[in-house]
Amino acid sequence: MPTSYDIPEVLDRREGPYGEVVLRRHGELLQIIANGCFLMDTSDGRSERMLVDTALAALDDRPDPHVLIGGLGVGFSLAHAAANPRWGQITVVEREPAIIDWHRGAGPLSVLSARALADPRTNIVETDLVGFVNETCATFDALCLDIDNGPDWTVTDGNHGLYARTGLTSCARVLKPGGVLAVWSAKPSPEFEQSLANAGFQQVRTEEIPVARGVPDVVHLAVRPG
Repeated sequence: MPTSYDIPEVLDRREGPYGEVVLRRHGELLQIIANGCFLMDTSDGRSERMLVDTALAALDDRPDPHVLIGGLGVGFSLAHAAANPRWGQITVVEREPAIIDWHRGAGPLSVLSARALADPRTNIVETDLVGFVNETCATFDALCLDIDNGPDWTVTDGNHGLYARTGLTSCARVLKPGGVLAVWSAKPSPEFEQSLANAGFQQVRTEEIPVARGVPDVVHLAVRPG
């Protein structure tokens, strides 16, 4: 018979602009579910931190780089970026108002992100990432994207275009010369590597995060030509 530990507790459930989003507690973990699809939890964060670190390392010694983090999630990427004084500015684009609310004030996820949100370098933009990269006039040194389970497993159909040639062209447009695109994925995608190369990116490679069982998480990396 299941114990209370085995049954996730729903902390909040909302109908957002792109469907239902749920925050639940499962034991000590907090989990975000979107339209019934598990997105992420607070169990680890290694791959989210790697997303930020590999992008920064690829920028070499560029002074005060500006990073765009696509997706606030549970806050691992933002918190890790804000902990590093090398980043000059940190912009986070998140389309779900509920997720932003869970981080603010005494929200359930604020324990992970409160310090980062209070950092003067941090700016939260409530909008859809796909539309943002298509329309913004701003430019960035790095784009760290973690809005789906990967290029081949998107949360909503509208995200597919981000990983196709048109979306990647938009990503290149908002990157400064020599800027880095880093994309988190729950599994490697050779097809996406080829799409990056076809879109004109250079130094395309994939970094793996080993897991205890199954396919490793990865970060796809590519550089806009200088």
